[in-house]
Amino acid sequence: MSDKRPIGIFDSGVGGLTVAREIQKLLPGEDMVYFGDTARVPYGTKSRETITKFSVENVEFLMRKDVKLVVVACNTVSALSLDFLKRCFRVPIIGVIGPGAKAAARSTISKRVGVIGTNATIASRSYEKAIKKVDPGILVASAGCPLFVPLVEEGWLKGSVTDAVASIYLAPLKAARIDTLIMGCTHYPLLRKVIQEAMGRNVILIDSAKEVAKEAEMILSSAGALNSQSRRSRQHFFVSDEPSRFLKVAERFLKRRVTCVKSVG
Repeated sequence: MSDKRPIGIFDSGVGGLTVAREIQKLLPGEDMVYFGDTARVPYGTKSRETITKFSVENVEFLMRKDVKLVVVACNTVSALSLDFLKRCFRVPIIGVIGPGAKAAARSTISKRVGVIGTNATIASRSYEKAIKKVDPGILVASAGCPLFVPLVEEGWLKGSVTDAVASIYLAPLKAARIDTLIMGCTHYPLLRKVIQEAMGRNVILIDSAKEVAKEAEMILSSAGALNSQSRRSRQHFFVSDEPSRFLKVAERFLKRRVTCVKSVG
C-alpha cells in the first residue's frame, strides 16, 4: 500500500524548511507542499487568537492541495494552536513540540533539560508541560532567544556578533547545569555549532525537526501511506508575499538550489 498524495508543511516563514529538509532526508519518496506565511511573519509577537486564525487558513490552503498529513513546522503555532487545529480537521496533524520533548526526556541523565525558543514559545511553557508529561521529575530551564531568528535569516551563522549573542542568551542555562538542550525554534539548528560551543560538548542538542520527521514516518507507515524511497518525489513551495527573499534563504536552509517558489498572496 502507498498514498501518493503529498505531505503538507507550513510555517510562519522560512524556519520550517529545516523540518522539510529532515523529512526529505528520511522520506525521499514523499512529495511535499510547503507554505510559508511570509506576509504575516513573525507569529511570535501576535495573540493566540490571531495565530490560530492564521493557522486555520494555512491548513485550509494545504487541504486544497490534497495533502495526506499536515506538519506544523512552527513552534509558536504548535504551542498555542495545535490542539484547536486537530479538532478542526480530519487529516492527521503533528507539531514540533511533542516529538522534541519526548526526545529530550529520553536523552537526559541528570534530569535537567533546557529549552530555547521565541518569547511566545517560552512564555507558553509548552515544552515544559510536554516534558513533564513524560517524566514529572525533570527540571526544565528555559530562555527566550529572539535575536537568533534574524541572525539566521541574515546569514550570520558564525562570527563574533553571533557568538556574543549566544553566550549571553545561554549563560543562564549553563548555570542551571543542564545536560540536554531543546532547540525550540526551527531556525536554531542552523546555529547548532555556535550553540554547541556556547553550551559545551557534554550538552546534547535536540533538533525537533529530526524528531518530527520520525513521527511523520511512523504515522504514515501505520496508515499504509508511505511511498517507496526509490520513487522520484516533487517539492512545491508557496509563500504569501514576494518570493525572492524566501528563495534566497530557502537555498541556505535546504542546502540545495530551489528553482520555483509561487506567491499566493
